[in-house]
Amino acid sequence: MRSPTPPPPTRTPSARAVALWSGVPAGVLLVLVAVEWGPLASFDRMVADGLHASAVRSPGLTRVNRVLSDWVWDPWAMRTLIAVVVAWLWWGARQRLLALWTAAVGLIGAAFQHMLKAVVGRDRPQWQDPVDHAHFAAFPSGHAMTAALTCGLLLWLLAGHGKGPGTRAWRVVLVAGAVSAVGVGLTRMYLGVHWASDVLGGWLLGVCLVAVAVLAYERTAGSRRG
Repeated sequence: MRSPTPPPPTRTPSARAVALWSGVPAGVLLVLVAVEWGPLASFDRMVADGLHASAVRSPGLTRVNRVLSDWVWDPWAMRTLIAVVVAWLWWGARQRLLALWTAAVGLIGAAFQHMLKAVVGRDRPQWQDPVDHAHFAAFPSGHAMTAALTCGLLLWLLAGHGKGPGTRAWRVVLVAGAVSAVGVGLTRMYLGVHWASDVLGGWLLGVCLVAVAVLAYERTAGSRRG
């Protein structure tokens, strides 16, 4: 017996608006980073210099940022959370299509950010006295993108299971997700391994990818019901 397909968790016009208002700025930012636009580079350098000076002066705060960045909000911690949700959807809720779709969005997000890093090839900030190290290219921030994507996915899934805006569960996940996404972005900048525009790009791309996934899922689920 085929498992029931849940109703679309989000209205299409809303998802389209989110995709537009996140995708367009992300595209513009990507172009500005790729062409090394002077004003953006100057802004990034100003922010990076200020935060790095603080990180060097405050080793205790720097250690806290490293723990948050490398353990609490690490992309693998976020992906593990998605994997737990996928397992529940598959075996607990028996919503196989939704489970596969959620897993696919997580995998596509990881692959997409690595592809962009390779294509853009942006150098990370360089310091004579670094407080942390990171691999691969800078744009976009994988930590920021993965956190935004995970938060968006969880909110969408909650809404589809009767826990939408106004419910306690939705508010808790919204606050925790926002704190995680913003927090991990700030830690990456504070530790001097990302420019501010890398983090902004990660946030925008993560939100846009979730919105596009919602639109695609609605179309797929609608065709199955039809």
